[in-house]
Amino acid sequence: MSNILEMRNITKDFPGVRALDDVSFLVKEGEIHCLVGENGAGKSTLMKILSGVYRKGEYQGDIVLSGEVMNFHGIRDSERMGIGIIHQELALIPELSVYENMYLGHEIKRGSFIDWNETITQSVEFLRKVNLAVEPEEKVKNLGVGKQQLVEIAKALSKDLKLLILDEPTAALNEEESDNLLKLLTELKSHGVTSIMISHKLKEVISIADTVTVLRDGKTICSLSKEKNEINTQVIIKNMVGREISDVFPKRPIKEAGSVALEVKNLNAFNRELGRDIIKDASFRVKKGEVVGIAGLMGAGRTELALSLFGNPLQYVVSGEILIEGKKVSLSSPKSAIEAGLAYVTEDRKGNGLILIQDIKQNITLANLREISKNSIIDANQEINVANEYKQSINIKTPSVEQKVQNLSGGNQQKVSLSKWLFTLPKILILDEPTRGIDVGAKFEIYTIINTLVDEGLSIILISSELPEVMGMSDRIYVMNQGRIAGEVEAKTATAEQIMELATD
Repeated sequence: MSNILEMRNITKDFPGVRALDDVSFLVKEGEIHCLVGENGAGKSTLMKILSGVYRKGEYQGDIVLSGEVMNFHGIRDSERMGIGIIHQELALIPELSVYENMYLGHEIKRGSFIDWNETITQSVEFLRKVNLAVEPEEKVKNLGVGKQQLVEIAKALSKDLKLLILDEPTAALNEEESDNLLKLLTELKSHGVTSIMISHKLKEVISIADTVTVLRDGKTICSLSKEKNEINTQVIIKNMVGREISDVFPKRPIKEAGSVALEVKNLNAFNRELGRDIIKDASFRVKKGEVVGIAGLMGAGRTELALSLFGNPLQYVVSGEILIEGKKVSLSSPKSAIEAGLAYVTEDRKGNGLILIQDIKQNITLANLREISKNSIIDANQEINVANEYKQSINIKTPSVEQKVQNLSGGNQQKVSLSKWLFTLPKILILDEPTRGIDVGAKFEIYTIINTLVDEGLSIILISSELPEVMGMSDRIYVMNQGRIAGEVEAKTATAEQIMELATD
């Protein structure tokens, strides 16, 4: 196969940090090429350069597409050359229809007017190509994340696509949606579309990649070929992190859990907007110094359960009893939940967990400003000291706590989100998808932090869609199914089949 893309000697600097350092990247025509590396390795930055987000002149080096040197001055330039990028945060407009989103910015016109009939006709054809059975008039806000992802791909195909870039495309998808997306990439490959996929899910990478390129600390480390039988998990991990990780889940010393920290009895939650119960008679307990996993399929009610406990910010109609250290509590707001000793690290760190345009110190102290204030005025020195303590204790990789959070890698953003809630000194910490979109090295660090917190007596509720994670990190696991707790299993004896049976019955 000939090369469709060559990126030569790419260097990109941000204030105080070199994101890419003389990177070279070669992609063959018609292949699926996976780009892997720890968070902060430079993967997304490299793809933003390729797609024209960063313009010529904002980086050094050359982009060669089908033998011709490119000078992209914006996304439209790259789109004209058949390059489409689908970012981790989808760029659709919820209130517009599927077909309006697909042709926004490259409308089909007859004279000076948009030809809506032809727009709908063509959108149906491209939706068929991505195997998405939805009406083109359907509003995007009514679609799940998996279907929205397919709308993005259909939109890219409608622009005479030759090279498709996907940044963590399965991060927010369930297993079935992920499988369907990977099958679609294989199908597109058979029609001549070249794909570049950034992913932290190594199982997916190994199953689909023709070539894997590893970046580390802004440098190209190696490229591995399926044809040469070079692609396997241990080789990829070793090149990603510069060392071998023998235990995916760090071992925690075995010790008896303490007394019951949290007990929930017959919890029900009614969603007025949906007009139905989303939590039904849920009862469970969490002991001091214990990790309790919550498993289940997407839509099973795991996040809704967490939010119902954490002060019910979405205003469900909630009933049932909640006891903390044996005392019945009323958790009518996040404020009351925090005061009772609960903390909740959201699954959506960028949307709900952090203020991206603020710096690290402001985010870390946000949930407990009273602790760093005198006479209602923030003590700037104390704010910096607190942030530096967490920077050191949980290894937030940044030159300064005055760095804006939006400039951090996903793994370091997650550490800031975690630090924010640890600063409230909780008794019970709810972690909702704590390693979503995080590389293997950062995952190991998060797992180590969890073990340290539990060893110090903290109680942790771990919600995760990754079965190996919930099985490897938990002491006990509750499985949810359609808003109910379908069963409880001991993590050390549980099997994936047993959990899936409870989750799907």
